[in-house]
Amino acid sequence: MRLTIVGCSGSYPGPESAASCYLVEAEHTSGGETRTWRILLDLGNGALGQLHRYVDPLTIDAVFVSHLHADHCLDLCGYYVMRKYHPTGAQPRIPVWGPAGTAERMARAYDLPTEPGMTEEFAFVDHSGVPGDAVELGPFRVEAREVVHPVTAYALKVTADGRTLVYSGDTGPCPALDEVAAGADLLLAEASFRSGDDNPPDLHMTGADCGRTAARAGVERLVLTHVPPWHDAADAEAEARAEWSGPVELARPGATYEL
Repeated sequence: MRLTIVGCSGSYPGPESAASCYLVEAEHTSGGETRTWRILLDLGNGALGQLHRYVDPLTIDAVFVSHLHADHCLDLCGYYVMRKYHPTGAQPRIPVWGPAGTAERMARAYDLPTEPGMTEEFAFVDHSGVPGDAVELGPFRVEAREVVHPVTAYALKVTADGRTLVYSGDTGPCPALDEVAAGADLLLAEASFRSGDDNPPDLHMTGADCGRTAARAGVERLVLTHVPPWHDAADAEAEARAEWSGPVELARPGATYEL
C-alpha cells in the first residue's frame, strides 16, 4: 500500500500546498487480472489540480470524505465537472463515502438541484461510524470512526496487504481516535493548533496531542498534516517529538510512504 500526499494545508490552501487530499494505492488481483486500485481520502479545495501531478484523476476508484468542511470536500465540485463533461464522454459513477447529507451538500456547493445533484456521477454512501463496520473495496478495507469536531467528522482506517494507515481527519484528542489508531503502521494526524495558545476544545489537535495519541495508540510512524499557513509547521513537529520517541515527520505535497 502506498500513500501520496496530494494536499496537506490546514483550513485552506496555502502557498505551498492544496488543502487536504491523500492518495492511497494498492495492487489487487481478481479474475486473474492484477491492477492498481486507487482511493482518495478527502478532496479539499485546490487538490484536484494537484492530483494530476500524481495520477490520472479518472483512474480513482472511490473517494472517502472525512467531513463536510470545504478544505476536505469542495473539489468534488470540480471532479463532478471532470467526470460529467470529459471529452472522452461521461465517466462511470464511482462511490463517494461521507457523512450523512454529503450528496445534498455537494449539490448546494455547485448550485445544482438536489435531484439529481451529482448522483449521476457519484454513488453517495453514508459512513456508518460503527466500530468494526468496514467497507471492502478491491484490496482495501476502510473503517470510519466518528471523532470530535463541530460537524460530524470521521477518522478513516485503511487496511491493505496486512498494513494499516489511519487518517485522523479533523478532530480534537478523543478516545475514539486512540482506539481506531491502535497499532497502526502509519498515523496521519492533523496538527492545526499550537500548545500554549487559547485553543477551543473538541476542534483540532496540537503537535503535542498528536505525539501523545501516537504513544497511546502504539503506532509505528507519525506523519503530521493539516498545519494552517499561519503557523510554522516546525513547531508542530517539535511538539510531537517532545511527547513521542518514534519516527515523526511533516507531510509535504508529493511525499510518498510505502506501507
